[in-house]
Amino acid sequence: MELKPGSRWKSAVCGAEFVVVRPPKQAGELKCGGHALLSAGTAAPEGLTIAEELADGIHMGKRYFDEASGLELLASKPGLGSLTLDGRKLAPKEAKALPSSD
Repeated sequence: MELKPGSRWKSAVCGAEFVVVRPPKQAGELKCGGHALLSAGTAAPEGLTIAEELADGIHMGKRYFDEASGLELLASKPGLGSLTLDGRKLAPKEAKALPSSD
């Protein structure tokens, strides 16, 4: 799986879809709900289910970031699974606080 900026990916177990904003520094295993992501045009295999411990949900419009690798993804569609890269959960990236204009 080559994660290039702008490439589109989808979950094999839920409706979540992603766009790569920043690729990782080195290749890794990117999963959603415990199963590898698929390229956007690929049909999802039948019979897969979300792993219970990886069902935190994906929120549309949020960016998900892995500090160790530098990977950043934008969720273009929501879903029920959780993103992981090499077993580490990706957390939603927090918005930067803007300075007050007082």
